[in-house]
Amino acid sequence: MIHLAGPLVLASLLAGAGVYGVLVRRNAVMVLVGLELLLNAANLLLVTFDAAYADPLHGGQSLTVFVITVAAAEVGVALAVVLLLFRRRGDVDLRGTDALAERTDRQDAA
Repeated sequence: MIHLAGPLVLASLLAGAGVYGVLVRRNAVMVLVGLELLLNAANLLLVTFDAAYADPLHGGQSLTVFVITVAAAEVGVALAVVLLLFRRRGDVDLRGTDALAERTDRQDAA
């Protein structure tokens, strides 16, 4: 049986760095890196508790594969949005992302 202190401390450090990256950074790529750190912390916890409690079905490892798959899809969509932002504005600063919204005039509908 493994000792839980090491992986728990590492997961908390990863989660803290991820939260810092998501909340403080203005660069879209750095926000994505922070989000990936949060997902990796969750994956580490899933695998740690799966190994610690000797789950016969290995649910933690199965969920980890699912989280990795969802994270890969999320990165693909997010990088497409970042590329669109860079093409429209020339930078990837998140302060002006409202410029990506489509403007529609629906005043005649009333």
